[in-house]
Amino acid sequence: MGTRCSTIPSTATPIAALGCRGRRCTPVTSPSVIRSAVSRWHSPCRRRWSTPRPRSCSVAKFTVRARDGAARRGTLELAHGVVETPIFMPVGTAATVKGLTPEQVREAGAQIVLSNTYHLWLRPGREPIEACGGLHRFMHWERPILTDSGGFQVFSLQGCRTLDEDGVLFQSHIDGSRHRFTPEGVLEFQQALGVDVAMALDVCVKLPANRGDLERSVALTAQWARRCKEAWTQRERTALFGIVQGGLERDLRARSAEALVALDLPGYAIGGLSVGETRAQMFELARYTASLLPPERPRYLMGVGTVIDVVLAVEAGIDMFDCVYPTRCGRNARAITRAGELNLRAARFKLDTAPVDAAC
Repeated sequence: MGTRCSTIPSTATPIAALGCRGRRCTPVTSPSVIRSAVSRWHSPCRRRWSTPRPRSCSVAKFTVRARDGAARRGTLELAHGVVETPIFMPVGTAATVKGLTPEQVREAGAQIVLSNTYHLWLRPGREPIEACGGLHRFMHWERPILTDSGGFQVFSLQGCRTLDEDGVLFQSHIDGSRHRFTPEGVLEFQQALGVDVAMALDVCVKLPANRGDLERSVALTAQWARRCKEAWTQRERTALFGIVQGGLERDLRARSAEALVALDLPGYAIGGLSVGETRAQMFELARYTASLLPPERPRYLMGVGTVIDVVLAVEAGIDMFDCVYPTRCGRNARAITRAGELNLRAARFKLDTAPVDAAC
């Protein structure tokens, strides 16, 4: 019970939202720093919040309920329910949160989960999911689902893909088969699954990167977002989010954000971070990029999930986060607690019957 409670994050238990850098694990910081971060997380709830006039988008109604500096609390109304923000999204890459049943994910307080278009496309494929009535029934998950577009695999599977103006040709890491991903095809696939939030296909570049590669990433990401919007037909059921790229170059970030904001999408993600840069660089660019995005739309920082990172990002005005680290810890006998991370395979715990977290 204690381990489960401490491995799936929610807005009610933010200390569990410990994560990775671009889905690559990093050590949890010291207990004193974690306690400080938790205090900073909870302290705004005890302050007097100023409540702005709500503004929202019809397909994914986002309402800012309160602000404290750049930080804000809000609600995001989606086809399968209302999500309270800031929110951490557990990752169920292949239609399941590893190591947990859907009931356990619900019990842990998850309001929305994330899955991945690339992995679902390869296995099990579209037909079995549609035969079940969509991804929600396939997963036995009635709450909202967000699907990544496969853009992260453009970064992580560089040896298995070919990139051109029209899209991406992937060679399956499973059986070597070839699969063509286009903006239209990826969005059609996500809409067929019936997800609540679909991410536009983008080009994520590993950092550090030369300016030419970053400029191409920004240009293709903008073109593909426009093509996704043109192919977006399920507007009452599936919200389309664009992804800002640009690496560590402020002018390219501004160019990317301007092109996407002009499309007037229901939400925007900050991509191309947590992929090789320092934490200081990540937050400098995340904070800057967030300032370029419409305040009335949700902002999603992709691939970020340590408690420190979430606290800093919330203070920068970001609303949504995801990371595989909590579930990876859970299935590798590592417990995330308010005092830090515990390796439950350590000899000192062999005869220890105490809860992994006294407050859990």
